[in-house]
Amino acid sequence: MQKGNIRVQTENIFPIIKKFLYSEHDIFIRELVSNAVDATQKLRTLSSIGEAKGDLGDLTIDIQLDKENKTITISDKGVGMTAEEVDKYLNQVAFSGAEEFLNKYKGQNETNIIGHFGLGFYSAFMVSERVDVITKSYKEDAKAVKWECDGSPEYTLEEVEKAERGTDIVLHINDESLEFLDAERISATLKKFCRFLPVPIRFEGEQINNTHPAWTKKPSELTPQDYQDFYKELYPYSEAPLFWIHLNVDYPFNLTGILYFPKIKQSYELQKDKIQLYSNQVFVTDEVKDIVPEFLMLLHGVIDSPDIPLNVSRSYLQGDPNVKKINNHITKKVADKLEEIFSKERKEFEAKWESLGLFVKYGMMTDDKFLEKAVKFHIMEDVRGEKFYTLDEYREAVGGLQTNKQDQLVILYTTNPVQQDTYIRQAQAKGYVVVKLETLIDAAFINQMETKWEKVHFTRVDSDIADNLVDKAEITGSVLSTDQETILKELFSRQIPELHATVEVKGLSADAPPIIATRPEFMRRMKDMAAVNGGMGSFYANMPDEVTLTINGNHPIYQTILKLEDKGRQEKLAHNLSDLALLSQGLLKGNNLTSFIERSVDLMGGEAKGKIILEA
Repeated sequence: MQKGNIRVQTENIFPIIKKFLYSEHDIFIRELVSNAVDATQKLRTLSSIGEAKGDLGDLTIDIQLDKENKTITISDKGVGMTAEEVDKYLNQVAFSGAEEFLNKYKGQNETNIIGHFGLGFYSAFMVSERVDVITKSYKEDAKAVKWECDGSPEYTLEEVEKAERGTDIVLHINDESLEFLDAERISATLKKFCRFLPVPIRFEGEQINNTHPAWTKKPSELTPQDYQDFYKELYPYSEAPLFWIHLNVDYPFNLTGILYFPKIKQSYELQKDKIQLYSNQVFVTDEVKDIVPEFLMLLHGVIDSPDIPLNVSRSYLQGDPNVKKINNHITKKVADKLEEIFSKERKEFEAKWESLGLFVKYGMMTDDKFLEKAVKFHIMEDVRGEKFYTLDEYREAVGGLQTNKQDQLVILYTTNPVQQDTYIRQAQAKGYVVVKLETLIDAAFINQMETKWEKVHFTRVDSDIADNLVDKAEITGSVLSTDQETILKELFSRQIPELHATVEVKGLSADAPPIIATRPEFMRRMKDMAAVNGGMGSFYANMPDEVTLTINGNHPIYQTILKLEDKGRQEKLAHNLSDLALLSQGLLKGNNLTSFIERSVDLMGGEAKGKIILEA
């Protein structure tokens, strides 16, 4: 029997490993099973070149739980180790960098431990009071050996009997880690970290992994149903995805994976951290913000790359040029795929725009390279729901009709087609094209695009009277006299605590509404953004709403109202008309809304009164 000390330059290595090596103790399962997979893959390689003789047999990795003896055993039938290899690989902890590791990271938080130190095996000591390794090399006439260590620098190494090639690692679980003697806990951890490893893994008689997941295959080998089935395997309770992008790059870095565009409900239910990062089919993390562009964090799927630099626990990324390159590649790949679908299957693309639009707009706001490409496939839906326009198509559709005095294209939009129907009809009567921008992200999107797109301005359809929407129409005069206009201004001018109201009289067409309430585009937009984002926007959220009441002096109802001798009825009619206008902007609430209802009932009493209302 050989005895000795594990060769490290300090006796503090094991306390450091136990405390700082990994943030989560269940990682030991991933590390030890991954090592078993590596040993198996090495044997396959040696066999393929003729160095490993004979039939390899069943290469399944077995995990066995023994509650009575408080052990977990991980067994592989891979290359195994000779006594010399055990001495080299187990007795020289991180032999390539132990001194640097200890000097640099002793006493620091585990998130700062980075590098490749070969410490995965020693994660076993986080949960074990003793670790036994029984191993037999694939080499002819190799003797089986057993290595034992109790977490101190002392170990024993001796020859033993072992019939089969491979390695058994026996973990004697310590009292602080008895939770890992629960079969359900082990099963869940195996399925989390090992569900796609390339070697069969068996626990309690059941194989727990898919050794050939979809992303490891060529796109030509997969059908649409295969992609759909793999999505269900990843996310059993999710709706079918809209479509997917298969990543397959081998230069200048290695990257494979499948990214899915999930269906997103109009309620803006967003879930990040749904992309899983793997390294050679070993699960690493679902926090991929450094690899995947922020706007694509809403995607689902898998990314696998052995070239992504990881710290010793494989859980945090280092700053590295490859990460940026991979980030840029994914952005380009997604943009190219969206452009391809838009060009070849535009109808299908338009049908999915409700969900796709969120990704596209978010990307245009946060990534200028994506913005350059996205202008080709970003679309805006006509309020009628009959047509979609790219920016260039919208410009062509409206011609010079929607160009303002600053030579800007004015994109007229609605955030609520039902509530803003009156304003939409007036704009359409002028020949204007109104599009729908009604998601929570649109207020911020509009602001961003006005700074990034040249000579483009967005105007909500209810932000001004139709004649002024593009800031160039000449409005005809009112048929009312100056005195009559003054009387009407006095009737409609009233103090509303929640509003800052301005009253004006203009000569609109006789079929336009008798009074129109509009809110300044900038202020309303800021208040809408504040309602969503809070923060500095609260400055605008707390300001009173500004509203302009534009009296249509050419509407016949005012000839009737001005002739009334009952001033009280005059005021009530004017009050109701202005309330109707405010109601269209969602600005009539609380007591004001109650008063409007009561006043309407009062005005409906009596035949004469009813006649006036009907004429209105």
